[in-house]
Amino acid sequence: MDALLPKSRRHLTPGELGRYRVLVGSTLLLTATSLVLALSSALGVNGGAPLVKSGTGAAIGFMSILVYLRAGGVLRLGALLVCGTMLTGYLLTTFLMPRQIVASHAASLLIPLLAVYLMGVKAGLVFTGFICLNSGLLLPLYQSGFGSREPIFANTQAWIAGALDSLILLLGWGLSSLFGIARDEASATVRDSERKLHSLLESTADPVCSLDEQGRLITSNTVARKMFQEMYGRELRPGTELDQRSDPVVQEQWRTSLRRALRGESVRFEWVRRSPQRTWVLDVALHPMWGEGERPVGVTLFGRDITERKEAEAKLGELHRGMMEVSRQAGMAEMATGVLHNVGNMFNSVNVSASLVLERLQGSRTASLLRASELLREHEANLSTFLTEDTRGRQLPRYLSTVSRHLVQEQEELLTEMKELLRNVEHIREVVSLQQENARVVGRVELVTVPELIDNALRLHLDSFERLGIRIQREYAEVAPLPLDRHRLLQILVNLLGNARHALAESGRDDKQLSLRVRREGEEWLRIEVEDNGVGIAPEHLTRLFSHGFTTKKDGHGFGLHSSALAAEAMKGRLRCESQGKGHGARFTLDLPLNARETPA
Repeated sequence: MDALLPKSRRHLTPGELGRYRVLVGSTLLLTATSLVLALSSALGVNGGAPLVKSGTGAAIGFMSILVYLRAGGVLRLGALLVCGTMLTGYLLTTFLMPRQIVASHAASLLIPLLAVYLMGVKAGLVFTGFICLNSGLLLPLYQSGFGSREPIFANTQAWIAGALDSLILLLGWGLSSLFGIARDEASATVRDSERKLHSLLESTADPVCSLDEQGRLITSNTVARKMFQEMYGRELRPGTELDQRSDPVVQEQWRTSLRRALRGESVRFEWVRRSPQRTWVLDVALHPMWGEGERPVGVTLFGRDITERKEAEAKLGELHRGMMEVSRQAGMAEMATGVLHNVGNMFNSVNVSASLVLERLQGSRTASLLRASELLREHEANLSTFLTEDTRGRQLPRYLSTVSRHLVQEQEELLTEMKELLRNVEHIREVVSLQQENARVVGRVELVTVPELIDNALRLHLDSFERLGIRIQREYAEVAPLPLDRHRLLQILVNLLGNARHALAESGRDDKQLSLRVRREGEEWLRIEVEDNGVGIAPEHLTRLFSHGFTTKKDGHGFGLHSSALAAEAMKGRLRCESQGKGHGARFTLDLPLNARETPA
């Protein structure tokens, strides 16, 4: 029957589509019945030539109505034509075959039933009235010749039969009307629920649709249709199968998720659609629709376009990697500052030692010794006479002894300065070597002895601590080496030690003290504490201490503690600060997991 309807009529609501199907089916049935009546009358079975013409005319009329409906005709007009043709054929038949049995034929009841179903109660009453008028009044009058052949009421049986036929037709119309009214009320309730559901679905900015057991579309909201049009370049209509043009991997993911949903599971996954112009990412949730017997008969699809969120996450990841690189560079700069400061101090000492050595060498008495040796060579022939009789010769041994003692003393002093010079050069080499050793690529995980790394970081600041008179107290518990990112941990330690140095330098205290502690905290954490008795931190600043750009130092950039917090988080750890307020120092605590490896960047 749908094949006899235009495509535009095949996507109507179930109620309207059902009326069209009934109209087409009844018209086909009536066409066949009319042709059978005409053929049987032509063969002389009943009725003769008049019924041949009546049946043929009715069949032609019904076929014309089918052509009208196939061309996109309106339902109400088509129904009116069908019911009118049936009524006309029925009336002609009753007068061509003026017998009461024809008037009470069961086919006559089909007219009001179709009229009520297709056009409503009032239209059905009009058609029923014509049939009742024919059966209860016109046919008995026609049979009596309108009183010319016999008295009008002589055939009481015909009048009673006509009245009973009319009553039965009215009862049929009444029952059909009651059914139609109940159906219309139910349809109105369903339509009202559909409107509310449609309003609810249309009010959301997310795509929503329902699918049957084969994954074909049943209904969808405007957002889903618009998104489908953008993705696939075609309209989303009922009966369409979703995801026919995606990548094979995505199609397989879709089929697997659909099968799981039809087994009664709620499934959630990300649906990726790529095109040359752009890429869509949807967060899709499939939920089963339950039918009778607790059996899934379809699925509902709820989607959310998370393309922008994914792009933002990618940008955020790139920004995070950039911040970590800046953090690495900031840590390297902090380390380089410490190295240059220490190396600069050592170079001052090297310069002093070199100047002293140069001054001593310039004032050395080796030239006097040379003159004494030349004097001895001049009197080599009469050396004994020269040493005993000549005034200069008698003073020469005492002079040589004095010069020798001065040279020995000078040698000792030069050796001392050279040792100090060598020690300073060795210190410079160690500092540079330490910086090179710790300048590793971020993200490399290796076994790290934490106390040793703390001492390495401390050595980068050691000269500053000694110059400021800061007393260092170490409390290291024995801990096994941990798989950590050496650079990240060193970066945190350098920042914390640098902050402590600044806090102690600004405090003006005579008893400056820095405490370093390492201990296990339960079975899960290794705790590192850096505590100073410096200027302290105001309570209102504690909550913002690790925020990007926040600093209380005049020349600070507000990045050190923020980058340290990020580095601690990257190692699955946590960094926090405690302070009793201004003038009461501060304690920074770094907790690192004992049993969990960090994820390399």
